[in-house]
Amino acid sequence: MKNRLKVLRAERDWSQADLATRLDVSRQSVNAIETGKYDPSLPLAFKIARLFEAPIETIFSDD
Repeated sequence: MKNRLKVLRAERDWSQADLATRLDVSRQSVNAIETGKYDPSLPLAFKIARLFEAPIETIFSDD
């Protein structure tokens, strides 16, 4: 699954650690999601969408 997480994070000048803290996950989890090695759970995807105030579909897309 592709995602725009890195772009959205960079727009806010947040590090991976900053985003991880806001999402209550590890920095390694953020890195794995950004690089496509891990797809977030549905609850985490909703949490990410709420944080960035954007629909899930604009953050995540099918390959």
